[in-house]
Amino acid sequence: MHIHYLDPYHPGTSPVHILDPRIKLVLALAYILTTALTPIAAWPIYILLYSIILSVEIISQLGVWPILKRAALALPFILAALPVIFTVGESSLFTIQIGSLNVTGYTEGFERFISVALKSWLSIQAAIVLAVSTSFPDLLKAMRFIHIPRLLVAIFGLMWRYLFVLVDEALRLMRARAARSGISPESEYKAGGKLTWRACVTGGMTGNLFLRAYERSDRIYMAMLSRGYDGEIRAQSVAPVNPVSWMMLGFGLFAMISLLFFGLIFWG
Repeated sequence: MHIHYLDPYHPGTSPVHILDPRIKLVLALAYILTTALTPIAAWPIYILLYSIILSVEIISQLGVWPILKRAALALPFILAALPVIFTVGESSLFTIQIGSLNVTGYTEGFERFISVALKSWLSIQAAIVLAVSTSFPDLLKAMRFIHIPRLLVAIFGLMWRYLFVLVDEALRLMRARAARSGISPESEYKAGGKLTWRACVTGGMTGNLFLRAYERSDRIYMAMLSRGYDGEIRAQSVAPVNPVSWMMLGFGLFAMISLLFFGLIFWG
């Protein structure tokens, strides 16, 4: 099977791979929702949530370390929550002097920051496991199964399919630029000239890519209309969910509800 280098899906035979995609999607959403609703500083619940996702990563045979590296995507969310350390709370944790200004960090703000960081990190891992163990067409079918609006599912599908086309088009433009950007061995500049010149060329390439994408999308849409497109991408019918998958769904939802219940009772 040919897999595009941008596609995160990795085929496998692990129990996570063979689990019904509809069940995986519901469980992943339930895990992310439970993580988001868990109260601040509920550390035992965070540990249990991490134990769950770590066990899934091990069972999936995808490798814990690669998933942790991809989970670095949560870093921007963590940095965005950094100001809460200095704006939320009353109990002083530390004080930093910046010139004539004293900046105070609060215990409550620090706990909130760590909680947001852990929630983002755990949620990103759940999304990565879902994407790596499930093909995108199966995810689209799972979205329709849980009654996500068909127009939204169609947008997801078209966006995913033509993202690769746009990336290939951008790489083609970059190769064309590299083929036309020579440099003399005596030159002190990098290939392509000065930085300002390369910036102008990059701006032109971006505009060219936008125009190509717009024209191609219009041609594709007209071709789809001529073939009877009515807002929904048709797919083969899927088999009904088997009893084992229903049991996995029930057990998973029960575990998520239990963790959230205890978190709200003791830390809410």
